[in-house]
Amino acid sequence: MVHHSGSIQSFKQQKGMHTSISEILKEKSLKPSRRSLPCLAQSQTHPTNLNHFLSVPLSPEPQPEVQGLSQSISTSCSLLHPQTAEDGKDQYVEESEVTTCETRADESVPLQKPVTRAKLEARTDSLQGKNRAASSGLFFQDGKKRIDYILVYKKSSLQVEKRCTFEKNLRAEGLMLEKEPSLTNNDIMFVKVHAPWDTLCKYAEQMNIRMPFRKKCYFTDWKSKTLGGRFHLRCRQIKSWLPRNPMKLDKEALPDLEETDCYTAPFSRVRMHHFTINNIGTFFSNSTRSRIVHHVLQRTKYEDGKPKMGINRLLGNNTYEAAFPPHEGGYKSRHPIKTHGAQNHRHLLYERWARWGMWYKYQPLDLIRRYFGEKIGLYFAWLGWYTGMLIPAALVGVFVFLYGLFTMDSSQVSKEICEANTTIMCSIQDSCDPWKLSESCVHAKVTHLFDNGGTVFFAIFMAIWATVFLEFWKRRRAELTYDWDLIDWEEEEEELRPQFEAKYSRVERVNPVSGKPEPFQPFSDKLSRLMVSVSGIFFMISLVLTAVFAVVVFRLIAMEQFASVTWYFVKKNWQFATSLTGVCINFMIIMSLNMVYEKVAYLLTNLEHPRTDSEWENSFSLKMFLFQFVNLNSSTFYIAFFLGRFAGRPGKYNKLFNRWRLEECHPSGCLIDLCLQMGVIMFFKQIWNNFMELGYPLLQNWWSRRKMKKVGGGGQNVEDKAQLPQWDKDWNLQPMNAHGLVDEYLEMVLQFGFTTIFVAAFPLAPLLALLNNIIEIRLDAYKFVTQWRRPMPARATDIGIWHGILEGIGVLAVITNAFVIAITSDYIPRFVYAFKYGPCVDKGHHHEDECLRGYMNSSLSVFDMKNNSLHRYCRYRDYRAPPWSPVPYEVTLQFWHVLAARLAFIIVFEHLVYGIKSFIAYLIPDMPKDLCDRMRREKYLMQEMMYEAELEHLQKERKKNGRRYHHEWP
Repeated sequence: MVHHSGSIQSFKQQKGMHTSISEILKEKSLKPSRRSLPCLAQSQTHPTNLNHFLSVPLSPEPQPEVQGLSQSISTSCSLLHPQTAEDGKDQYVEESEVTTCETRADESVPLQKPVTRAKLEARTDSLQGKNRAASSGLFFQDGKKRIDYILVYKKSSLQVEKRCTFEKNLRAEGLMLEKEPSLTNNDIMFVKVHAPWDTLCKYAEQMNIRMPFRKKCYFTDWKSKTLGGRFHLRCRQIKSWLPRNPMKLDKEALPDLEETDCYTAPFSRVRMHHFTINNIGTFFSNSTRSRIVHHVLQRTKYEDGKPKMGINRLLGNNTYEAAFPPHEGGYKSRHPIKTHGAQNHRHLLYERWARWGMWYKYQPLDLIRRYFGEKIGLYFAWLGWYTGMLIPAALVGVFVFLYGLFTMDSSQVSKEICEANTTIMCSIQDSCDPWKLSESCVHAKVTHLFDNGGTVFFAIFMAIWATVFLEFWKRRRAELTYDWDLIDWEEEEEELRPQFEAKYSRVERVNPVSGKPEPFQPFSDKLSRLMVSVSGIFFMISLVLTAVFAVVVFRLIAMEQFASVTWYFVKKNWQFATSLTGVCINFMIIMSLNMVYEKVAYLLTNLEHPRTDSEWENSFSLKMFLFQFVNLNSSTFYIAFFLGRFAGRPGKYNKLFNRWRLEECHPSGCLIDLCLQMGVIMFFKQIWNNFMELGYPLLQNWWSRRKMKKVGGGGQNVEDKAQLPQWDKDWNLQPMNAHGLVDEYLEMVLQFGFTTIFVAAFPLAPLLALLNNIIEIRLDAYKFVTQWRRPMPARATDIGIWHGILEGIGVLAVITNAFVIAITSDYIPRFVYAFKYGPCVDKGHHHEDECLRGYMNSSLSVFDMKNNSLHRYCRYRDYRAPPWSPVPYEVTLQFWHVLAARLAFIIVFEHLVYGIKSFIAYLIPDMPKDLCDRMRREKYLMQEMMYEAELEHLQKERKKNGRRYHHEWP
């Protein structure tokens, strides 16, 4: 429908479109952005080194390209798909299948003609010679129809009726199915699913999938005419003279990811002539096809007359064993990639991303997103960004540690402790004798490594670093969502969970956004379920606190036993032995409880019945984070803020259950205990996580291959002599975690908390995190490419609830670091002594060490040991009056000065850091200005293009039909 010529001109004036698209195309273009997926999916310009290999799987046989689609294509999707006799044969319902649905006894009969294993091998060999793509397991037996999804079931399964009904409904939805038995397990049957062109078009329109319709064009970059533009041009010329950055991937290494920009719009069959369709076989990418098929699988009923639907439910009741999109082929090749090119995108990902030799290279995010989907691509983008931001934090932390190392021997406090040969300390245990302060010389020097003048600076730096990291990640995410065409996706794609629909199908209300009726959860039901879930969370947190209390009791018992042992080495270092064993026991409890938390969180989340998949994932992620964060950090909080605070004093010690004396801090402070706790847990937890992520899948896959070799009927010969089809190979891989990326994000977010919350006590935490993440990226990449089945390519616009959790950790980090510096470390007591009680008072500025002379003597109080024959007096760590004072053992004025200084430091530190964080967050916009301008310009150009494309199409239709249209423009 269109105006006549006068109406067209008035319409353009109303819209403000005074510049024609032909004039815009003549203008000089801006620097193109990378929105490559829709264009790459239908690109006909594969590079030479990939063309030989990619031409086979992408188009196994020459398919007739649609010529002149933009001129004379029909609005009907069915006319675009060439219907042949072979196509009709593949959409079959064989007699054996009908028999299978009628009687369970025929379940063992395959849908195809029964063949022996030897014939299957011969057939595979013949197909290998005729059609490489079909033999590789990427297509149906005809070698033309691409396999978009794989369903796996056991012939011995009793859920025959549900499976037959489900497959019948899948065919009714337009999907094509083909069944084939496994070559490695006689009880396994594979259902290959193919989505024809008609079905893809129908669901692409329903799902609002954006597809390309015109090459991008930009307005003239006026900045290039200014001094700034010439300056940037000069900088680029200078950079071209410098050596190439070794971290970047060569353009030749990823030739299939050339920058090809195009405008995209939600797919519509009515306006199909707008879109650039060069080949219907490659117009929809593999990941898009799999996503469409997954959408159909989630929405198809498996019981007639009942609202029971979805492949997830069928997987839960063992109707099917697995459902997954197939990999694009093997990830290894006999020929080097440099000379023969990549066989497929999986091979390319392995060679340029997942190999350990690529540990220093940037990640090919566009290729990751193209193969695994936007959700996994965003995870690796965030992980790479986080790892890169850890580099400056690790460098500053190393400098702070080196500062403490170089000043360790010259520290005035350490000198006084090492030279205190005549200072007698009170016994820390009832079974111990008094000891000399000089015996803790090594302990004092080690404490200085982490408790020195650089600690405050590093705590402020890390608080600011966390803010900068999150703010710049917002900008990076905005660029990725723009490049990957995800700006408007969230509102279009949010769908109800099938479980939610089945549960609340009887209660409906009109959706205020779509205006359509949908299932509704009453507020009373939602509130009651939420209360039960919250009660479960508090119960599990109380269980964690009980476990921490048990560890505290263990430390008290171990402290008493180590102090009374006869072995001199252990007796001398009984405090270190107590801390080390306590940390190890605590780590084992942490890992044991983590296994329980996952099942409890899953149960509580399903009890809530979230409305959408994103709500389910956010709820589950929040529970897992709360459980594991409390589990991991509760003992650390105890050591940081409670250890040694309630021990009492000599002559009046506090005892637990009137039996065990509470722990005391060392004369050098409790910071070394906190450092030991963090270091041990962080180190061993990273080792355990890496083993569970890579070692465990490797062992499982090895065991699967071992069992496959023992299968009777020539299983060994099949593996050795005939290449297994891709569906058999993928079936023997491990499935992705049932919770998606929750475990991956959870590990990194907990590490982020360890890196920022107590960083004042452990400056080397960012360095350990950086080293771990360098391994983690390649480990995850290797796992996704080689050890796991290909996950469903899901879409996402951000990292979900994890961004809010990271912001909460950043706020908590400021508070905890302020308390660690003020309470746990000795920075404030030293500061008060230097400026109030030291030798530098009223003498102007002097060196710090000079002002701290006599600090240890000032921080130790005196106790009268009347029953000791060797020593009359002993010293202990506190600010109390001596026994000969009028009020013995009362706190002194210095105690109140230190307490006031600690409270003042906490207030000043928090307000200062929060002010800096807020100011930095204000200065850094969430979206770059040039990106905002580009998006606004594109929106304007898209309106122009859609208008002129429709006008051109209608003019050609008028010339073709010889008549004029008098309809209105929609």
